[in-house]
Amino acid sequence: MSTDNVYDQLQALLTRVDGMHDRVRRLTDENRSLRQQQEQLHAERSALMAKNEQARQRVEAMIVRLKSLEQNT
Repeated sequence: MSTDNVYDQLQALLTRVDGMHDRVRRLTDENRSLRQQQEQLHAERSALMAKNEQARQRVEAMIVRLKSLEQNT
C-alpha cells in the first residue's frame, strides 16, 4: 500500500466523518426545534382546553338560569 493511497483513504474517511458531524449537528438542531414546537403546542392545547372548560361552565350556568326563569313564570 503506497503512502499516497493511505493518505487518500484517510482524506476520504475524514470527509465522511466531517459529513456525519454536520448531519448530527443539523439533526440535533432540528430535534431541539421540534421539541420547542411540541412544548408550545402542548401549552396552546392546555390553554384551549381551559377556555373550552370555561365556556362549557358558562353555558351550563346559563341553562340553569334559563330553567329557573322558566319555572318562575
